[in-house]
Formats: sequence, structure tokens, C-alpha cells
Amino acid sequence: MPTYQAVLFDFFGTLTRSVQRGAAHSGTADLLGCPRDAFIDVLDRTFYQRASGRLGDAEATMRWVCDQAGVHPSDEAVRCAVAARHRAVRADTRLRDEAVPTLAALRARAVRTGIVSDCTHELPAFLPQLPIAPLVDVRVFSVQVGRCKPDPALYLTACHRLGVAPVDCLFVGDGGSQELTGAQRTGMTAVRLAAPDLAGHMVFNADDSWHGPVLHSLAEVVGLVDGTATLTDAAVPAGAT
Repeated sequence: MPTYQAVLFDFFGTLTRSVQRGAAHSGTADLLGCPRDAFIDVLDRTFYQRASGRLGDAEATMRWVCDQAGVHPSDEAVRCAVAARHRAVRADTRLRDEAVPTLAALRARAVRTGIVSDCTHELPAFLPQLPIAPLVDVRVFSVQVGRCKPDPALYLTACHRLGVAPVDCLFVGDGGSQELTGAQRTGMTAVRLAAPDLAGHMVFNADDSWHGPVLHSLAEVVGLVDGTATLTDAAVPAGAT
């Protein structure tokens, strides 16, 4: 019998490889008539405001970003910029090689799965097109829930939709947004994915004080569920390699 009834995954940096903003984001800034550095600065310092979903839809959020950057593009430019940002975020997203096999192995064991992600409007729009989509039972996005990790609402929403108690869930994440601490506080078992590529990962509000169990590959999750692997505290801060 599986050790856990459900496994919840962070998305960026966990089911995906390390994320950095690619060159395509420059095109979004150009469409808005905004210097790239100023555009990226606003994106960096307002992530949680945007990921909370409280600024409205994608176009309203982009207009708010423009206000923060001190530019005032036309409605058509904003619409084009929203589409360009969607393409840019999608281009930055590369699934880990182990993502599909791991999720498929969990499904074969009748273990429920979910994604709990702090994200802006782009991820909910393109995730259904990814090969992991049919292998994930629930998707909980901060931009839709109106809260960001480590708020318990995200974890509890996933549990409610899966019909499982937190104590029966394993949470796997890279440690951004203090997500491991948040999962642990709700009663879940939390493990940090410490894949080598994450040294350069773009992360906000890292779980630096968390020193719990560590995995080095998504494939190790299957062993934890089967009970053939054990959790080991690494005593290494999140974000270290």
C-alpha cells in the first residue's frame, strides 16, 4: 500500500527545470514602450501582488505593471504585450525529464496528484497544453485562489479537491515562497527538491530556514510513496547546492 494517498508538487523549479527569464521578455517591454530593465524590475518587486490575482485579469494586471513602470501604452499595445508575455513565460518553461514518468508512476499506483503553484495568469492558460496535464488530478493556482504560499488556503484547497487529509499528503517543492514551511504547518510531509540545476533558479522568498528532507531527483518521489526509500534531513538551507 502506498505510504501517501496524494502527492502535491510545486510547478516552477520542481516539475520544471530551473527558470530564468529569457530574451523573449524584451519583446514584451518593447511593445509597451518600456525600458527592459525597468520592466523586469517591476516584475521582480511585484510578483506576489500579481500572483495574488487581486489586480484583475491579465490585461488589467499588465496595465497596472505599466503604471508602476511609468509608461502608458495604448489598449492595443497592452493586448499585444499580454500575448507576448504569455509566449515568453511559456518559452521559459521546460519540464524535467522525470516529470511525466514520475506522475505516470504515481497514477499507476492510484496515488492522487496535484499542482500547487504561486503563479500569474500565464500558467493556468498554458498548463493544459503540457504533457503532464492529463496526469495531474488537481491544479491550485495562487492567481485564482487569491492567496500565495505559504498561506494554508492553497494547500487545504488542494486537499479538499482531492478528498484527502493533509497528513496523508507528500509535498514536493524547490523551496520558493516558503512553501515547505507552509506545507509542513498544514500537517503535510514536505521535502525539498535540490536538483543541481536549481542553483540558478529564479526564486522569491526562499525557505532559507527550512532544513528538512531533501531529494535530488523527482524520480525519488516514487520510492517514498512505495516505502522503499526513507526521508533524510540534509540540514542544508533551501537554495543551496
